[in-house]
Formats: sequence, C-alpha cells, structure tokens
Amino acid sequence: MFSPKLCCIKGFSSSPLLALKYFKYILIASSHGHCTVTNTIAAQCKSASRRQVCKTVLKHFDAQYSEELGEQWRSAREVLLNPLSWQYGVLLNRFSDLTNLKQCLTALGYTNLLPQTAHPESKSHTTHIPLQCFIHRDPVRIPTQGHHPGWLKQYYLLNAASLLPVLTLNVKEGENVLDLCAAPGGKSLAILQTATPGLLHCNELDKHRHDWLLKTLESYFPPTLRHLLSVTHLDGRSIGSVRPGAYDKVLVDAPCSNDRSWLYTPDTHHGEMWLKERTQ
Repeated sequence: MFSPKLCCIKGFSSSPLLALKYFKYILIASSHGHCTVTNTIAAQCKSASRRQVCKTVLKHFDAQYSEELGEQWRSAREVLLNPLSWQYGVLLNRFSDLTNLKQCLTALGYTNLLPQTAHPESKSHTTHIPLQCFIHRDPVRIPTQGHHPGWLKQYYLLNAASLLPVLTLNVKEGENVLDLCAAPGGKSLAILQTATPGLLHCNELDKHRHDWLLKTLESYFPPTLRHLLSVTHLDGRSIGSVRPGAYDKVLVDAPCSNDRSWLYTPDTHHGEMWLKERTQ
C-alpha cells in the first residue's frame, strides 16, 4: 500500500521536478520499508471528521435545499457532512510535461476517473479523451504544486464532482464559452483540458478571487494561447446585455461552489455574512 506514505508529504512546492522526485522517493521508501509513518490516514480521517459545522449555514441549507431537492437533499446532506466521502481528483494539465506522471500515479494506487474511448477503425486500439483526472480509493491527497512564474504546473487538485458540469457542457473545439463564476479556476482549467475554445471568458466578481483566478490560469495555460482567454471581474448579470449572443455555451456555478467551505466555517459571524452575500 502506497497511500499512507502520500499523506506525510508537506510543502510540495520547491521544484519544477516536484511530482517525479517525490513520487520516486515514495516508491523507493515504500518498497524498502524505510517510511515508518503509520496510521497517517487514520489520523487524517479522524481530524477531518472533527471539522466543525456552522449550524447557521446548515440550518439555511436545510430550509433551502429541502424545498428545492426534496428527498434528494437527505443523501446530499450526508455527503456534505462527511468530508471523507469527498472524492479528490488529480486533473492533469495537457499543456505541461507529463513524462512518467501517469505511471507514477498508477503505481501509487490512482486510477483514471474517465473511461477510454475506442478507436473507430480498430478494436485493438484505444485513445484517451483529452481531459484526464486520476482518483484514489482512499481519502488521500497528493500535495499541491507551487506557483513558479514561467513554469506550467502538471496537475490541479479538485473535487472530482466539479468535473460533472464541465462534462455536461461538452465543449467543442473553437466554441466560445463563458465561465460565469470562474474562481478559483478548476472548471475553467477542465474546459481547457477538454477542448481549445475560440474564446474562454472567465468572470469573477470578487476582486481577491479574481486575482487568484489570474494566477491559476498563468500557472497552467501557455502564454502562446492566452489570446484565447478573457478574464474579468464584472457583475455577471450585466454580461448578457453587454455581449448578447457572444457565447456558444455558458457555465453557471453560483452560489453552490462555496457551499462546502461555508458549511465548515468555524466563525458563525462569517457564516451569516456569507449567507447575506449569497443572495446577491
């Protein structure tokens, strides 16, 4: 089992060779028994289960989603209240050097979330769809990669469920797409892994999150293709009238994108503040 060793890596941000160096170290240490970290996952799981739920936010969600989802809210509520059931994915960046990365992830127990599609002319050949996301059967996460100007990260960590709206959108080559509430950028990156759009307009109203979005895109998308991107912090309600008919497809992910983080805020005051902002 490699998964316990994954959890003990911290501060994974010092080198562009980060993934391969640390993955290689993990594999060697595991095979020779040199890594003595035991019960790491158990400790991590115990810590996650103790995360404090903001009762104010939960009460609001119970009222709203019970009305909107009916009986489905019960199962959705169980998932939100159990962080260990959240499936973290490793979204690969097709614009970066991925040499040996997939092999390393596979050796660590990761599997590709998305199926291969059969080659239309041969039953013996398969081809990967561009978007590739790897998941693990255990509640583990590999470390994030640090931001280095001029270097493209190899992968992005996200909740695997975030890929569902992107897959549903089914973006085709050359289409103009609006990601209406884009920060921190996971779904925008997933769109760019799926196809090369004619234009991807990423909008984020909040200034801090807008700046975060800019850094994310810089870390994953090559400068030679950045003319295909437009990043704004506009009130999304105005875009339709300012740019009517400009987009083939629109991704709307608000206000649900922050539900998990709001639910686990330890500060009741912040929870109440976010709920007021949410109505906007």
